[in-house]
Amino acid sequence: MSRSLKFIDLKTTVPGPKSEAILARIAKAVPKAATPWAPIAAARAHGSLLEDADGNTFIDVTGGIGVLNVGHTHERVVAAIKDQAERLLHTDFTLLPYAAYVDVAERLNARFPGGGPAKTIFFNSGAEAVENAVKIAKVATGRRAIISFEGAFHGRTLMAMSLTSKPRPYKAGLGSFAPDVYKAPFPYSYRCPIGASESAHVCGLPCYEQIAHLFKVQVDPSEVAAVIVEPVQGEGGFVVPPPDFLGYLRQLTAAHGILLICDEVQTGFGRTGTFFATEQFGVVPDLITIAKSVADGLPLSGVIGRSEVIDAPGDSTIGGTYVGNPVACRAASAVLDVFDEEDLLASGRALGVQMRARLEAMARRFAEIGEVRGLGPMLAIELVEDRLTKTPAADLTRRVQRRALSLGLIMLKAGIYDNVLRFLAPLNTPPAIAEEAMDVLEEALSLETSA
Repeated sequence: MSRSLKFIDLKTTVPGPKSEAILARIAKAVPKAATPWAPIAAARAHGSLLEDADGNTFIDVTGGIGVLNVGHTHERVVAAIKDQAERLLHTDFTLLPYAAYVDVAERLNARFPGGGPAKTIFFNSGAEAVENAVKIAKVATGRRAIISFEGAFHGRTLMAMSLTSKPRPYKAGLGSFAPDVYKAPFPYSYRCPIGASESAHVCGLPCYEQIAHLFKVQVDPSEVAAVIVEPVQGEGGFVVPPPDFLGYLRQLTAAHGILLICDEVQTGFGRTGTFFATEQFGVVPDLITIAKSVADGLPLSGVIGRSEVIDAPGDSTIGGTYVGNPVACRAASAVLDVFDEEDLLASGRALGVQMRARLEAMARRFAEIGEVRGLGPMLAIELVEDRLTKTPAADLTRRVQRRALSLGLIMLKAGIYDNVLRFLAPLNTPPAIAEEAMDVLEEALSLETSA
């Protein structure tokens, strides 16, 4: 590389010999379904930097797929985990409760958008949170049907997979799926999902009409329990809807007695610059699903909701043996401490401004960047073969991702066409590290677009 590096330190080629040895063991011991994307074996990490088994140091802008908003191994979180591990590991909260669960629930209830009485119940994964939000909605309304959106990702368990709208790799060959799930178009301004000409439509309105039309041709609104939506689509390509979209959904659902579930598994905990992305759209959902960055890498998810809705299921209707385990709850409390005491939201917003400026500068240099988009520090670039045709450049996206890794930057792909590079750097990533990450991305783009 022509640029000097202060944080990336590659002592071997990528992958190095120790990583290669571990990868060889993985090939023999682990099913193909769990084959790692990056050919490096992680050994340790802190903040935004990760070291592999060969001693190579990388900048990580994946954040464990959006799990590490406070960074790898944050000191407060590690201390809380160690302290709790010496006190209590498990009881099952519904058998023998403990204060750590209640502490986190109370703090999250206070952050519920719009205020008002709210309650929180915990689970292990994002998919579990979605499954149980749907259960809550069905019990609360006495209805059977759920509406989700094209391009959505909600998880890999049965109901969550049924709500998801990307067949490969998540659904192909895995049916049948849960019944009474209906898909509506999501307003994806760069690629109109219903084929309206760019010059003739205002993004959003045709999609809104299609959602209302769904009640005429697919399912009667009296049978719909909930609409579930990501405030910004994650796996779908960091697609930001028009500012009035969630407001429209709130009005539509309220008019028909339908609940609104906002899936904030990826957008929550500061990822978009506010604690919940929902706050930026000025709506109050009935239920919010959370996971990923709740506990900085420990398995913890949850559903936060209006008390009268979330209290609908009876005793033992929802739950699980490990849900809300005390160690993860203590980690979550530490994460909330970081937000409260280190002004993490402000750091995240500043990071978003810095990274967007660099990405937009790259878009002026590289015609292959069709669009820079996102909300706050939840950012992405969509790569195309031609800006006029917008033909997705999936192969180029893979090459840039691989090239960046070889130069010391770990990135993720996304998008229904696999042509989006997304950035989920910890919100407290120092400006100098973010700048170096952008330098490496620009180098990778230059090398792959000039090849």
